[in-house]
Amino acid sequence: MPNAAHLMTILGLCVILCPIVLLVVLGFSSLVSRRLPEEVINRLLQSGMIAGLASSTLMLIFMLPMENPHVPIEIGNWVKIPEYEFHIKLIYDRLSIPFVMLSYILSGTILAFASRYMHREPGYNRFFTLNAVFLLGMVTTSLAGTIETLFAGWELVGLSSAFLVAFFHERAEPVRNGLRVWCVYRVSDAALLIAALTLHHFGHSDFEKVLGTESWPYGKATVSEHEALVVGLLMLLAAAGKSALIPFCGWLPRAMEGPTPSSAVFYGALSVHLGAFLLLRISPMLVKSPLLEAVIVTLGISTAIYASIVGRVQTDIKSAICFASLTQVAIIVAEIGIGLRFLPLVHILGNACLRTLQFVRAPTLLQDYRQLENAIGDRLPRLGGFWDRMLPRTGRTWLYRFAIERGYLDALIDDYVVAPFVAIFRFCDRMERRWTDYLSGGKSRESDRLNASPGSLEEFL
Repeated sequence: MPNAAHLMTILGLCVILCPIVLLVVLGFSSLVSRRLPEEVINRLLQSGMIAGLASSTLMLIFMLPMENPHVPIEIGNWVKIPEYEFHIKLIYDRLSIPFVMLSYILSGTILAFASRYMHREPGYNRFFTLNAVFLLGMVTTSLAGTIETLFAGWELVGLSSAFLVAFFHERAEPVRNGLRVWCVYRVSDAALLIAALTLHHFGHSDFEKVLGTESWPYGKATVSEHEALVVGLLMLLAAAGKSALIPFCGWLPRAMEGPTPSSAVFYGALSVHLGAFLLLRISPMLVKSPLLEAVIVTLGISTAIYASIVGRVQTDIKSAICFASLTQVAIIVAEIGIGLRFLPLVHILGNACLRTLQFVRAPTLLQDYRQLENAIGDRLPRLGGFWDRMLPRTGRTWLYRFAIERGYLDALIDDYVVAPFVAIFRFCDRMERRWTDYLSGGKSRESDRLNASPGSLEEFL
């Protein structure tokens, strides 16, 4: 038995070491400005994906006969001071192992596709380095046994996402959309960070102390109903930002500015499901607060209806697929709020695989449609649906306008959330300049055009 435990520890460490090695090798070559040949990068990626998937699969095989498939691996305390300690712990259980295997399978599939899709692209090495950052973030988040470890993986996923949205930085629009995604992720990350601080304030940071030592999802949360409600609402806000739930839906179609392979693995398969994964991880805490579960169900159903309506009017295939994926993610969130556990996990696995296939198929699907329309000499006929027959023309027109404007969510956030913050920051900047002018007895140099003229919010962003 000690030999089996030792072997499981080695396999568990291999699962997390594979993306670390990939990131170090690809990142170092980028830092020293010595890009690796495409063939070498492909071989490295294949080896890393196979090794990581094999390690996680063997880990699953060893855990199948266990009565309590819950294997924690401590990597040690990094910070230990009175009333606070930061230690890294990995947890292998019924939730983390399937999600890690899904990450390796879909990332490997997409990267094999991307090796040809990105052929001769100037940013080839940069693309795969950022994907290595993303894979490390996904594996770390999936295996996290403490809130700090989860936050580290969460940040890596967000960082790589924003950079890949702005991958084609020679154009202004991808950079602008990448900044938009990064701003939304900042809200999500701030909520998760406050949740971590709140857990520390309640005396917890280790998931085993908060959710129990029994294998997921049979753990018993040790927090009170009030603590579960406070921390759960913060976690829900973090999940809403990461999974593009209402009111953060606007960044998801903007993220389609990135390359198709990154759109597939991020916003169709893995990253967009990370919010649902977080709720599944803390699911023993959710049952402590019926009010929290009701909020989760309401948010999930509302987002599903919204995404279903908006997705029907999208004019590009990537946006249509991303809203279809969002609809399913919202349904998964509602399932978690109802109290289901294994069904949402299976739903995540199925939806992620389907959306990956659809994103990869999208470029050739458009070509097939063009060939079909050329063959018949006309556009494909559009058949009327159920709502065309049930709703009056004015109702359909209103719904179409609502959908084409994406529920006016971006306009509402810009006018009533972003604009006041921008106005406050500009006011603080003017006050600082006046104070420095008064102390120096001179006039400070104008450092930007925003101080001279307010400009528009789009210019600021």
